Amino acid sequence: MNQVNYAAMSDQELRQYFLKHPQDSAALQAYLERRWKRPVQVITTVDDPDFDIKIQAAICKKISK
Repeated sequence: MNQVNYAAMSDQELRQYFLKHPQDSAALQAYLERRWKRPVQVITTVDDPDFDIKIQAAICKKISK
């Protein structure tokens, strides 16, 4: 069996690899470890008066990527 170098893959490549190889638990673990290491971005809080505006802006930004 060939060794897969997850570290050499971009996040997107690793995600696509795992989606094509769901039985590869090491690929899932590598992907999740990367996700957990990312800083958490707080967009807004529920008591923010501009909650809807900030959420809509974040959605639009994500869609346009």
